[in-house]
Amino acid sequence: MTASDAAVIDSRGSQPAPLVAIASVVVSMALVAIGNGLMFAYIPVRLGAEGVDPTWAGLIVTGLSAGGIAGCLLTGPLVRRVGHARAFMVLSALIALSNAAIGAGPHALLWMAARALYGFAICGLFIVAQSWLNDAVPNAIRGRVMALFYVAYIAGLGVGYFTLAMIDIRSAAAPLIGIAFTALSILPVGMTRLAQPPPPIAASVALRQAWNVSPVGLAGMLAVGGLSMSIAGFAPIHATAKGYSQADVALLMASMPLGTLILQFPLGWLSDRTDRRYVLIGAATLAVVAGLAALGFDGGPLALLIVVYLLWDGASETVYSLASAHAGDRASKEELVALSSSLLFAWSLSGFVVPGIVTGLSAVYGTQAFIYVSVALAFAYALFVAWRVVTSRAVPSAETGDFAPMTAQAPLPADLAFTPEETGDRTPEA
Repeated sequence: MTASDAAVIDSRGSQPAPLVAIASVVVSMALVAIGNGLMFAYIPVRLGAEGVDPTWAGLIVTGLSAGGIAGCLLTGPLVRRVGHARAFMVLSALIALSNAAIGAGPHALLWMAARALYGFAICGLFIVAQSWLNDAVPNAIRGRVMALFYVAYIAGLGVGYFTLAMIDIRSAAAPLIGIAFTALSILPVGMTRLAQPPPPIAASVALRQAWNVSPVGLAGMLAVGGLSMSIAGFAPIHATAKGYSQADVALLMASMPLGTLILQFPLGWLSDRTDRRYVLIGAATLAVVAGLAALGFDGGPLALLIVVYLLWDGASETVYSLASAHAGDRASKEELVALSSSLLFAWSLSGFVVPGIVTGLSAVYGTQAFIYVSVALAFAYALFVAWRVVTSRAVPSAETGDFAPMTAQAPLPADLAFTPEETGDRTPEA
């Protein structure tokens, strides 16, 4: 077989799934990420330039998370009705519509509704893309494909953040660029030869069962959902309120994804060779220290702040990946569907509740409230994992799966694409 003919056999053992077809989904999500990153950075900066109270920016973050919960719950029925490819296109169209509403001008209520629509669509897109890839690739390369998927999305976010520095903030350029990249993302999926999975079953949410399987994993999702949304959502709001320029905010946001790439690989490698909980404690502790440093150097030199936020975001993202991997280590094949669905729900719920709390506190204590909340969450989780280390046994390293980098800006896959019999025959990598 030549390099140009390289292919992998799909999960149903029928026609081969060409690597270029698999890449179409990865490329599509990377293009979506560019527009998403730009809009994440653009909205608080534009509101600040218009003199809108920062509380509105916080409410917009909360609205986004509320839409995300709806997306996690309703994507399954959508995919069952129209299939993965059409669902992907529908959800992409909703993101474009959300960006178009943003382009209508800085109307806070309209923007909150638009970002709720975006939250619904982006969570749905990730569920569709992840379940599609999980169905298309065999166990032998699944970990590498999913790692590439997440790294491509992280890189796209960074490009989108940096793009903010090159546009006129008072024009509709940012929403138009976001629409353009969303439209481009439809093309690879629209032209893909990748076979669609069978109609999905409804994912079940069983939080008690998830707790019995992995208290550390479930608690990790409850902690990191709010932690990630607080840092990514409120960092540009706070930086804008502190008087940093548009270019400064763009550079700060563009630097943060580097922390994910820098920290996840060595800490993930270490977690494959020891009790993951020790590494989780270290990552959560680093998130606490970096958060305190963000508070201590608040308003200081941009270069120093970039280093602090890079470590802070990277540590938080690593908690997400490690908690997911730890949960997968402890689950049997029969438990994977309910477990992943429950973790997804916990992540979504925290991503909605915590930003709402931060928004309320910001109205009283200022935009730096997100730092205090984030530090408290990371500290509480580190203590909880330490308590579990003392009171429960570790999974032998020989029985753990391989670590794969993830981003907490993307929901965990809910394994919607598999029937119960197919799920039982497959062992997804942690």
